[in-house]
Amino acid sequence: MERFSRIRSFLGEEGFAILQDSAITIVGIGAVGGHVAEGLARAGIGRLRLVDFDIIQPSNINRQIMALETTLGQPKVEAAQARIAAINPRCQVEALQLFADDASMEQILTPAPHILIDAIDSMNPKVQLLTAAHHLGIPIISSMGAALRSDPTLVRMGDLMDTRNCPLAKRLRQRIRRVGIERGISCVYSTEAVNWHYDELEETPNPDAPCADRGRKRRALGSLPTLTGIFGLVIANAVILQLTGKS
Repeated sequence: MERFSRIRSFLGEEGFAILQDSAITIVGIGAVGGHVAEGLARAGIGRLRLVDFDIIQPSNINRQIMALETTLGQPKVEAAQARIAAINPRCQVEALQLFADDASMEQILTPAPHILIDAIDSMNPKVQLLTAAHHLGIPIISSMGAALRSDPTLVRMGDLMDTRNCPLAKRLRQRIRRVGIERGISCVYSTEAVNWHYDELEETPNPDAPCADRGRKRRALGSLPTLTGIFGLVIANAVILQLTGKS
């Protein structure tokens, strides 16, 4: 009980019991999603489903909490599963090394989690995930673009339709409106202006990684470990408050 004494003191026994009984699905265990998993594990969340097809590469070390010299070459979900077990062995972790698309959507979203976390940075999988979850009535918190930002005071949370200065969010709004979605998707984003326009080109995966032939090529964007970490922890914080009714 000492392990979670501080959060139990903050939330009360009833609030902490809610976290222990909650199931969260995180899709994308990278720079943002890894910090979401870390925050929720340390809060005492009972069940986590982690979804990511990728493996840990040296280029991940600057910003991904699961990326260490000792985890290079490991599937991200397996490294995250081991880390969470070292934080809270009672947390039930399901690691799914899957590419998120229409073919895998039923496996990802069944059974439905209490909250779905979208931490994908590729457009087509992001649209497919958000569309499927929204139509199923699953509460969503989605991460917008953290790359190219440097001001942590401009990180915000709100409805996707209310975002500004985020090229990713702008393109995403256009895509999901085509399938009839207007409001109801919460997201974390930055209002910091960036000199970049989303052009629908997706990052090239490691050629040795599973599903390396998925998606289109795009240049990798620079990012700070601080801002991506803040995005992830803001999402984790929102999950805790939303579940316990303190938001």
